[in-house]
Amino acid sequence: MRYIRRGSQRGTANYGWLKSRHSFSFANYYDPKFMGFSYLRVLNDDLVIAGAGFGAHGHQDMEILSYVVEGAMEHRDSEGNSFILPAGDIQLMSAGRGIRHSEYNHSQKERLRFLQIWIEPNSLGGQPTYQQKSLQQHLTEELLLSPSGQDGSLKVKQDVELKMLRLKTGEKWSHQTAGRAYYVHLIAGSASLAGEFLKAGDAIAISDEGFSLEAINKPCQALLFDLPIP
Repeated sequence: MRYIRRGSQRGTANYGWLKSRHSFSFANYYDPKFMGFSYLRVLNDDLVIAGAGFGAHGHQDMEILSYVVEGAMEHRDSEGNSFILPAGDIQLMSAGRGIRHSEYNHSQKERLRFLQIWIEPNSLGGQPTYQQKSLQQHLTEELLLSPSGQDGSLKVKQDVELKMLRLKTGEKWSHQTAGRAYYVHLIAGSASLAGEFLKAGDAIAISDEGFSLEAINKPCQALLFDLPIP
């Protein structure tokens, strides 16, 4: 295990309409010990009040994934895409040579919670693209991102896979590996991994070793990033 990242120790931001927790250095939060992990550059947990959101702003040469945990997100971009993402949906925007987009809480009554994830691409420039899918909530293991787009996953421009793990109380998921790095981020519930007890918001970074994730006391939901060793 390289390190454990406690959710309570992440960077924070509070703008009134937005409350955010940053797993890695982002915007006004800077910690040289947490600048990313391999090609994973940003993992933000954002809470947006009803009717508010991020106005039009630009991105370039970044793979940007949004996963809606609660509520619904309204997305618009300069490529003409306009979609509503309900809870349980993900979108992947490849910024390519440049794109502008906005993200708003679609509801005027309920809050929006979503995870925003940035992955550094393996090629620069190119046509911006947009992909979206609904997750299969009944699956224990679901592939969300892959370089090839296999098994219905979204196609990302990097040697990275991202899986969603959903474990029932007492259920264990094991993985044996060599020559890869893993970042496991707990979205909900509680679990044990590498001898550490994890609560929602906690994460563990692992390199070149096998591991098991076990749901403790309650069901858990986790993101598993499979990355080249940094």
